[in-house]
Amino acid sequence: MAMLPVLAASEEGAAKVPASGQSHVGSTRSTRSTRADWRWQMRHAVTSLEALEKALVLSDDERAGARRAIDEGFPLSITPHYLSLCDRHDPTCPVRRQCVPSAREAIEVHGDLRDPLGEEEHEVAPGLVQRYPDRALLLATDRCGVYCRFCTRSRMVGDGGGAMPNERLAVALSYLRAHPEVRDVIVSGGDPLVMATDRLVALLRAVRAVPSVETIRLATRCPVTMPQRVTPELVRALRKLHPIWIMTHFNHAKELSRASDVALRRLVDAGFPVMNQSVLLRGINDDADTLETLFRGLVRRRVRPYYLLQADPVRGTGHLRTPLEAGIAIMERLQGRLTGIALPKLIVDTPGGKGKVPLLPDYVEARGNGVTTLRTFRGERVDYVDPPFTEP
Repeated sequence: MAMLPVLAASEEGAAKVPASGQSHVGSTRSTRSTRADWRWQMRHAVTSLEALEKALVLSDDERAGARRAIDEGFPLSITPHYLSLCDRHDPTCPVRRQCVPSAREAIEVHGDLRDPLGEEEHEVAPGLVQRYPDRALLLATDRCGVYCRFCTRSRMVGDGGGAMPNERLAVALSYLRAHPEVRDVIVSGGDPLVMATDRLVALLRAVRAVPSVETIRLATRCPVTMPQRVTPELVRALRKLHPIWIMTHFNHAKELSRASDVALRRLVDAGFPVMNQSVLLRGINDDADTLETLFRGLVRRRVRPYYLLQADPVRGTGHLRTPLEAGIAIMERLQGRLTGIALPKLIVDTPGGKGKVPLLPDYVEARGNGVTTLRTFRGERVDYVDPPFTEP
């Protein structure tokens, strides 16, 4: 087994924020090169109401939401980069609504769950979740640069634990070695890219050393929220561990910044397939035109739109979720007007950890006597005739 270096508390300081939570966004002393350093981005993340008030003109709803987030658990953290994408004056800004807390997070509705995907029930080793026969999820850290307000793991992220300790990781690796049916490991969190490079590489090397693991997927929102993290050094270190697939998370075209372009180009040019999972969010991207713009923008950057995910029923997120019918209607509008390589699957990750279910508009109008009548994206009805059955 590849050994992990002992990580002193200060080493993951790159993923910590000042105790005061003060932001230096806009400071005249911050040079462009300093702001381009991901450690600076992490250290200067907005984590307090005072800092948020300096950066944005808050609504009463946001102010109350920020107070609650700071006092009652699911933390507030927004990197200067992601904050720069927010409209300073408009609370309906699609980036701002993803990262600034709302007082409506205090409202729980029927169907809300603390652990909507049943990850605790399906934990087979410390930080290792197996819900499918051939793949497992490794939760490498509880930290992120930005805490998205719709986060599936709001029950655990940002609780101060940081990177998975070596002794817990050793147990997870032992499980993988004992279960060769697991061929695909998704390394997630939190966001594993907020870990120090040597710690991340050591963890991935240890997973790669398990003979039965064929594919590693690295789930990260850093190309969106802190693209400065995707440094040439990081890319050189990770490419030695191929095949690694990068699973990232753009929800709106406004997140496709110049810095994100650089990060994505570095990853793709280094041979990392990059796939995107968008979450369907009410008032943010729940219309076909908005998603078409995003998906086309991703394909231009050589990123494959992979999933459009129905938002998980995390407690306190009812104001951000859409009915299932909304996603189906959007996919029907996109079918035929958007190239197939830009069209993701609409997916519901079923509550309780029962697995993902794809949803599709129903294009079958009628069936009978070997003839199926199909409806095209233009609304035309076309008969498809099955071949006559013959014995081989």
